[in-house]
Amino acid sequence: MIRSFSEIHDAILKEQPRRLAVAAAADKDVLTAVKMAVDRKLAGAVLVGDEAKIRQIAAELDFNLSTSGIEVVHEPDGVLAARKAVTMVSSGEAHLLMKGLVATADLLRAVLDKEHGLRTGRLLSHVGLLQAEGYDRLFYLTDGGMNIAPTLVQKVDIINNAVDMAHLLDNPQPKVACLAAVEVVNPDMPATLDAAALTMMSQRGQFKGCAVDGPLALDNAVSVEASRHKGISSPAAGQADILMVPEIESGNVIYKAMVYFGNVKSAGVIVGARTPIVLTSRADTPESKLNSMAVAVLMAARKK
Repeated sequence: MIRSFSEIHDAILKEQPRRLAVAAAADKDVLTAVKMAVDRKLAGAVLVGDEAKIRQIAAELDFNLSTSGIEVVHEPDGVLAARKAVTMVSSGEAHLLMKGLVATADLLRAVLDKEHGLRTGRLLSHVGLLQAEGYDRLFYLTDGGMNIAPTLVQKVDIINNAVDMAHLLDNPQPKVACLAAVEVVNPDMPATLDAAALTMMSQRGQFKGCAVDGPLALDNAVSVEASRHKGISSPAAGQADILMVPEIESGNVIYKAMVYFGNVKSAGVIVGARTPIVLTSRADTPESKLNSMAVAVLMAARKK
């Protein structure tokens, strides 16, 4: 089982090279991350956007596009650049997609285009991958960046998306914790009702390649000691790999609290499309952007 981002980087070098299509690539932070990925031989890239600005920024970064084998496709309009980058992935000219200096809504609109997009029929969701000191595994946090208040049906897709990701990263049987404020079912707390329903679905074989349990408070999901103190005995108690949050606010707060207060290493990927989508925040560090690209590249390389 892959337990760190460094192991992800090492694993990529054993796979066939993959090419990243960057939509609206004229952005210093994005090109810095692309340069890091290319220098470490983690991926190739095609940069779609304003060619003059892309080349100017690349020169400032000492990023030689020609010797690095990087293709530049001129399209100064952000919306059209998103469409063109998505079409390149859809047609097989590139293997995965990355958001540059373009609105997320415009990128996702291109992804969901019926003719040239990357839709699969499954809900798109965000998975934050976290490497925290003192733990022997990576945590998959979902969904803190895409779906605002998912229904029970949508939570099924969110879990399946994260499980598929875990499988591609060598975790064949991830433990999924459906998070809530408490570990008991409370009719006044809808998150606990959904968690109980998802747990029953898992027990009846409606999820494949994982074990789903909940409701669990965060401490009971990640701490064996905390779950023992509360007398909780379940597959995910203290040993969860995937942390499914009830709605976007709690997921967003947990993710950012871990990054800023916990100083954890992080990555973020949109899953559920035909290929992973690297969609990072402008506030993310270059390392986080690089890790996000690496996760998506390895997923794309291993995806059947």
